[in-house]
Amino acid sequence: MQIAIKRGEQFVTFEVEAQEATLLEALEFIKTTEDATLSFSSGCRSSVCGSCAMRVNDKEVLACSYKIKEGDRVESLKNVPVIRDLVVNMDDAYATNKRAKAWLQSYNADVKLTHEDEKINALQSDCILCGSCYSACPVYAVNDAFLGPFALTRVWKVVSDKREADPKGKIDTIQTNGIWDCTLCNECTIVCPQGISSKADIEKLRAKSSQFGYMDPSFGSFGGGFDGGFSGGFDGSPQF
Repeated sequence: MQIAIKRGEQFVTFEVEAQEATLLEALEFIKTTEDATLSFSSGCRSSVCGSCAMRVNDKEVLACSYKIKEGDRVESLKNVPVIRDLVVNMDDAYATNKRAKAWLQSYNADVKLTHEDEKINALQSDCILCGSCYSACPVYAVNDAFLGPFALTRVWKVVSDKREADPKGKIDTIQTNGIWDCTLCNECTIVCPQGISSKADIEKLRAKSSQFGYMDPSFGSFGGGFDGGFSGGFDGSPQF
């Protein structure tokens, strides 16, 4: 079986003898038997650490769970600097968590969570920071100041936590280069190995933002009523 791996600016083809092998097993086989200089990252081998995220045939996968097929084309994640071969630098992507203040900041220790409370954001807690969503994100591709999928998912996890005493403070943080910049394309959801929908979390954050008086800034560019003191209502009636 042959697979092609992008090294530098070109794809290099390797022969892999293993059948029904995972991509990680194939990479280890190549490194052991064909080219010891091949570089890639791995960790838990159980799809929970996220370190082996890469792209196969233009889609983000975890190498430890993906089963190779004839003719697969393997390359590093997009939108992050490549260190070598399939190894990337995730520092900037991880830094979005800090910029988004994606943690319980104003912690109210007196509030106790019920099992139902815990279920509200249990799925968001499964994020493994693999970076697949940032690789697939078309907004992050053109704007590296965008807070991006997993950071915004973490903000929703905090905002929906009853122990956060200042949810508005979190909402304030994500108005610029945040929830309104997302195109809701759903590419992040499609590639998430944990089945987390950052798109859905961003939609919930938009709804929460409206409760605090925020709205999509692009709405101001529609219609001509703002200058004239008149605009059309949603039902077609005039609104003065």
